[in-house]
Amino acid sequence: MKVNTPLKPLAILCALLCSNAAIANQYEISVMGGQMFSSDLVASDDSDINVDSGSNIAVGFAWQENVNGQGQILLNRVSYDFIGQNEDNNKLNITYAHFNGVALFRQQNYVTTLSLGFGGAYFDAEQGSEEVYPSASVAFGTRYEFSKSMALVTELRAYATLIDEDDAMFCQQEICSANFTDSLWIDSSIAVGIAIKF
Repeated sequence: MKVNTPLKPLAILCALLCSNAAIANQYEISVMGGQMFSSDLVASDDSDINVDSGSNIAVGFAWQENVNGQGQILLNRVSYDFIGQNEDNNKLNITYAHFNGVALFRQQNYVTTLSLGFGGAYFDAEQGSEEVYPSASVAFGTRYEFSKSMALVTELRAYATLIDEDDAMFCQQEICSANFTDSLWIDSSIAVGIAIKF
C-alpha cells in the first residue's frame, strides 16, 4: 500500500520513534560480586588502623537510552573488618546507591564501558552509629555478550565519599575504637558478574 506524499514525513517520524521506543524498552538486571579496598582509619594517637579488604555484592538495574548509552541504578554493599585501638574486632558496613550514566563502546560481541555515578553512601559501624553521606563514582568495565539477552560483565570502580571527619561513627559513650583520617573516603572495587536483558 502506498503512503500519500504528505503522510511520508509522518510515517518516517513514527518509524523513528518506534525504533527509539524499542531501544528504550530494553531493561537489564546485573549481579556482580568481588573485592573492595578502602581508606584506612586512625586511632586517637594518630596511628594508622588498617581496614581489611571486604567482599562486596552489587545489583544494577539499567535501561537502554540509545545504542551507545544506558542509565543505571546501582546498589553495592561491602563489609569491612578492622581491629580498633581498643584491640576489639570491629565492622564497617557501607551501602552505596548510585545513579549512573554508562557509555558503551562496541566491537561486535565485546563492549567496553565507561560509567559516572552520583548518589549516597550509608555507613553503618556496628559498634557505633549510622550516617548517610554524598558520594560519586567512576568505573571502567567490559562486557562479553553471549547472546542478545546475556553478557559476562567485569568492572573496576572507584568511589569518593564526602564525609564529616568529626563524626563519632566509631564511638560509644565517648570511647572511640577509630576515627576517620580526613573528609574524603575512597573505596575501590573489582567485580565480575552476569547481566540479563529483558
